[in-house]
Amino acid sequence: MIGVMGAGAFGTALAISLTGNGPVTLWARDRTHIDEMRIAGENARRLPGTALPDTLRLSADIDELQHATIVLLAVPMQKLRTVLTEYAPNLAGKTLVACCKGVELETLQGPVQVITETVPDAVAAILTGPGFAHDIAKGLPTAMTLACADALAGGALQDRLSTANLRLYRTTDTIGSELGGALKNVMAIACGAAMGAGLGESARAALMTRGYAEMQRMAQAVGARAETLSGLSGFGDLTLTCTSEQSRNARFGLSIGRGEDFDASVTVEGAATAQAVQARARALQIDMPITDAVCGLTNGQLRVDQAMNNLLSRPLKEEKC
Repeated sequence: MIGVMGAGAFGTALAISLTGNGPVTLWARDRTHIDEMRIAGENARRLPGTALPDTLRLSADIDELQHATIVLLAVPMQKLRTVLTEYAPNLAGKTLVACCKGVELETLQGPVQVITETVPDAVAAILTGPGFAHDIAKGLPTAMTLACADALAGGALQDRLSTANLRLYRTTDTIGSELGGALKNVMAIACGAAMGAGLGESARAALMTRGYAEMQRMAQAVGARAETLSGLSGFGDLTLTCTSEQSRNARFGLSIGRGEDFDASVTVEGAATAQAVQARARALQIDMPITDAVCGLTNGQLRVDQAMNNLLSRPLKEEKC
């Protein structure tokens, strides 16, 4: 059996897709939410309009996951450690697959590192890349990256988690896969802010390209493989997230550019990630001006015009990563 912890849009979509491979249990802490889904036959809060398969088991009881050998962790990055610490005895010895993207603010660690610290006898992996929840739930073709340092475990996971519409490519580079998924959210906020402020498609293209250069610089500094960032978990996810309003991070950036309020109940991983990445970049002496700009935008220290002026006034240079 496969378990999914977290009944947000992405966790629900994965659970729906995986029911085609066998028994799946979707767990959420909020019992009221689970009851609502049972009655409505859909996740009206997070994934409205998509019917839940009759074979999908819904539960608010963590003991229901005791028979799951694989558990997908579809919880926000900044809550991952808390959830894993609380339920570590229930998750010991299982294969745990992070389905969140970001960097933990307090430790500057990625999700695989958090899993390894909190549940040390688990096999840790991460599922990341360009996949929107609604597309996966509707059965639309999607390709993503599955990263696991243990090559044999990664191959077995690839077989268990690939579905008719969800094609997974595996890698052992968990560091690069974590970084690609985290940093693209930061760049999406920048691109959304530019579009919201009416700066145009050319500005967005420039931010995506130079943002990708920042991603590569950070990846190289921490030992990731360059080819990982050029794949689905890096370039692929960057492209999707920066160009679609389905992206929460891009929508958040749009609201900044337009001077509008944003729904505080919507998780925006890129805002916290920008702060964590900025701290890590400074410690490593890596130049990441777009990340710095996003930090200024999200903490209210910069307006969009000021951030763009800062970027445009930087010294002219040869185009290198």
